[in-house]
Amino acid sequence: MRLFARLVGALLLAAAAVPPSVHAAEVNFTTDFGFYGRQSYFYVAYDKGYYKQEGIELNFLRGQGSIDAIKKVASGAAKIGFADAGALVLARGNDGIPVKLLAIVYASPPHAVFALADSGIKMPKDLEGKTLADSAFSAIPLVFNAYAQAAGIDAKKVKWITAEVSSLPSLLATGRVDGIGQFTVGEPLLADAVKPKKLVRFAYKDAGLDYYGNGIVATEQTIKEDPQLLKGFIRATLKGMRDAFADPAAAGAIMHKYHKEISAEVAAGETVKVRELAVVTGRPLGAIDESHIERTIAVMQKAYPIKHPVKAQDMYVPGFVE
Repeated sequence: MRLFARLVGALLLAAAAVPPSVHAAEVNFTTDFGFYGRQSYFYVAYDKGYYKQEGIELNFLRGQGSIDAIKKVASGAAKIGFADAGALVLARGNDGIPVKLLAIVYASPPHAVFALADSGIKMPKDLEGKTLADSAFSAIPLVFNAYAQAAGIDAKKVKWITAEVSSLPSLLATGRVDGIGQFTVGEPLLADAVKPKKLVRFAYKDAGLDYYGNGIVATEQTIKEDPQLLKGFIRATLKGMRDAFADPAAAGAIMHKYHKEISAEVAAGETVKVRELAVVTGRPLGAIDESHIERTIAVMQKAYPIKHPVKAQDMYVPGFVE
């Protein structure tokens, strides 16, 4: 009986020492846009049980754009989201939405406009007088003013229309619009959709812009109340990223396993594109650099009116990438 009592006491002490976030927690996570091969690393982490090892039962929600993802997180529909840093600057400065970045994935700009090579659009200036399409909540039109300034385009001469995400490749391939907004990580999917036609790409970073793209976000309340859960989510995600970057083909196969409509080959190609944005020499994967946050804020403040000043500390919280 004494031995049994000691054993029970030891188990109780051990349980008390376990952080609350280790216990199974159901977590809703929203993507930025739909479900695509570029998100393979999240599914690698899910498939290999990395989230479960952190005590997380993860549910994936389909996002409709970075603005939508930020709003889902702010409303509590999702506890964690994947969203664009530029869109977050506007959300903080104009609407006071209390959401912050915890880790960065797209460490350089992913935003781009794609046109068909046979359209006569050869350089950024050729976009003037043209009609471009993107979804209602996409960050690409939001950041277009900054790109236009850097590339010498009169943004007022470019017309943007709203379309469903799923229809964008078809709109481009059939010539119903002159170009579409698309992240560079989506180029393999888009190239597959318009073949045998070829693409011409106008990446915002090619105009000399240097700012952060997408990262992992959560509300200030969640950051305060459950930091261990957030650290566990980021730890698991980064493990998934490392695995996916080391073997994009395997990552593509895992993505296809969960979303049969996604080609494993296209998902592998998109994973390679994500790796190109995410890996920064001399910096830990996912780590946020404050000076880069400040550059992101400066780009958005130059391109758009912002009601209230936004500082770096309004945008992110350090210490979540180990």
